[in-house]
Amino acid sequence: VQLQASGGGLVQPGGSLRLSCAASGIILSRLVVAWYRQVPGQQRELVAQIPVGGDTNYADSVKGRFTISRDNAQNAVFLQMNNLKPEDTAVYYCNARGRVSIYWGQGTQVTVSS
Repeated sequence: VQLQASGGGLVQPGGSLRLSCAASGIILSRLVVAWYRQVPGQQRELVAQIPVGGDTNYADSVKGRFTISRDNAQNAVFLQMNNLKPEDTAVYYCNARGRVSIYWGQGTQVTVSS
């Protein structure tokens, strides 16, 4: 089982990035998938979550700027990040969970700086 996060990088304030979380060995469409982020010295925080059915939810700090979505054909989940701010700088992790299992991908660094 592997979750592969990608798409991070350096972007100027106001810019956009699209993170991808690709899975092998599990079927993401059957799992709750989320993006978390972590800044050194701080706790990992939930950024966005997409359930198997029902509404997505977002941290207040990213509402209106970030969008989480699924592509079941690709067995992947994406995080579109628009109007990025310096405070969005962090390592971003994807997470997938079922009833008894939790999977984490490796992080991808997002740096927002001019």
